[in-house]
Amino acid sequence: MNAAKDKSELFDAKIRAEIDRWIAKYPADWKQGACMAALRIVQDANGGYLNNALMDQVAAYLDMPPIAVYEVATFYSMYELKPVGRHKICVCTNVSCMLNGCDRIVDHLRGKLGIGFGETTADGRFTLKEVECLGACGGAPMLQIDKKYYENLTPELVDSILDGLE
Repeated sequence: MNAAKDKSELFDAKIRAEIDRWIAKYPADWKQGACMAALRIVQDANGGYLNNALMDQVAAYLDMPPIAVYEVATFYSMYELKPVGRHKICVCTNVSCMLNGCDRIVDHLRGKLGIGFGETTADGRFTLKEVECLGACGGAPMLQIDKKYYENLTPELVDSILDGLE
């Protein structure tokens, strides 16, 4: 088999097309620059997490050593290496959020959901994750649920947000 056929078997056509759109943004000899985007695309298509086989496929598709892909996936907090709940709650605990009461939000979430950081509720609905910074310091304390930011949080607002999710 030739290399092109091998690569066509790595992912379905939709995923390949989406990764290829990112590869096209880089010079031909820098396609590994699309690694972060490729990991996000593959993670989204896999129910929100990556495994070694998928990371190996990303490495093969981008002509990178697998270890280089593992380094990216383990460094950045947006990648998950184990299954997550239907809704991933990322709570910023960095300086601005800490100074504005994120501890109260974290305690409230732990009590309400019955889980700690890195855990998923028994019903598979929520995963709670601590993150360093989400870049919304002016709205601290804040969190991200799935792809949406919520700022200026209070326990009551958190309850309202969670109750509004399916």
